[in-house]
Amino acid sequence: MFSTTQIGIDLGTANILVYTKNKGIVLNEPSVVAIDANTKEVLAIGNEAKNMVGKTPENIIAIRPLKGGVIADYQVTIDMLKQIMKKVSKQVGFSLGKPNVMVCIPAGSTSVERRAIHDAVKAFGAKQVDLIEETIAAAIGADLSVEEPVANVVVDIGGGTTEVAIISFGGIVTAHSIRVGGDKLDDDIIQYVRKKYNLLIGYRTAENIKMEIGFALVDHDELTMEIRGRDLVTGLPKTITLGSIEIQDAIRDPLLAILDTVRYTLENCPPELSGDIVDLGVTLTGGGALLKGMEEWLSNEIAVPVQIAENPLEAVAIGTGRSLSVLHKLQKKAK
Repeated sequence: MFSTTQIGIDLGTANILVYTKNKGIVLNEPSVVAIDANTKEVLAIGNEAKNMVGKTPENIIAIRPLKGGVIADYQVTIDMLKQIMKKVSKQVGFSLGKPNVMVCIPAGSTSVERRAIHDAVKAFGAKQVDLIEETIAAAIGADLSVEEPVANVVVDIGGGTTEVAIISFGGIVTAHSIRVGGDKLDDDIIQYVRKKYNLLIGYRTAENIKMEIGFALVDHDELTMEIRGRDLVTGLPKTITLGSIEIQDAIRDPLLAILDTVRYTLENCPPELSGDIVDLGVTLTGGGALLKGMEEWLSNEIAVPVQIAENPLEAVAIGTGRSLSVLHKLQKKAK
């Protein structure tokens, strides 16, 4: 008798990660699908599809079927999940059969959005599908003591959303979510370069700018970077040099929106848990945690310690995979 495979899936706006109990993270690829516009056939997924963005003939389009952590294109999401499971089967060296799957979802998801995610995962062949809030998964993946009656504050800055939650005894005490994340920072960089320099750049270039010279709102020695794009006046390729101070200014608004959400969540914390937050601080997860100066800036603004999880990009996926055993422990305690 074969035991049922248990896997955790972080179905992110920017990346999809798959975790299995024995192998850890077995897949980490962009949530991008390249499809033939005429036949709707999936041609590539993940890194291969992302490399096609902006470089394909008109009949091949690269799309992201997840927006703001929820499904925007249901059928393409199912096709992408099927392809991902094929890749994972090759990675682990055996067929996954009909696995038990734990999927993370944004805390603010509506019942319709939750049902869409549940049904999409079930449709690719899962035996059982359970859903877990992203922030609880992030806390488990960051090795926080979620099963204890102490306050753990998690700020998960993903591609499409930022989730802030206070977690105690395995549940969310208070949480707030905004549809602002890494994608919004990229958007604002594209708009800034367009307005100031009359230069059109793509999302991959904007993401590189953010990673290379993007800073949270902290003082720093200025960095510069050469970028290429299409001049909107002449229509010809053009190279310009950008500085980190101007990029910092370009992404100011979404960063302040994230800060407001963190503050609002802390203001709604029960007084009995406030002491824990002062002692234990706030843990950052998600790709946005890696923006230069993020830890220092948030700590200065909210006056409590802030630390980045050991593996911020993979924390949610690891927590999603581990959550089955943690939640089982909690159910035992509750009996």
